[in-house]
Amino acid sequence: MDMSGAQWRKSTKSGNNQGNCVEVADNLPGVVLVRDTKDRDGGTLSFSPAAWRGFLDLAKTVG
Repeated sequence: MDMSGAQWRKSTKSGNNQGNCVEVADNLPGVVLVRDTKDRDGGTLSFSPAAWRGFLDLAKTVG
């Protein structure tokens, strides 16, 4: 998968957590990418946009 066009961002809720955050790129067609802010080369998870929306919806109900 070509991730060269990914535009990574941290959640505004991350605040100043000493880098204990994840970054998300949701600008590529058909995929949402997630990686560890502290280890950007350590691997990337990929989700379908529908699966990512489902995760966010669930996180909002428990968070």
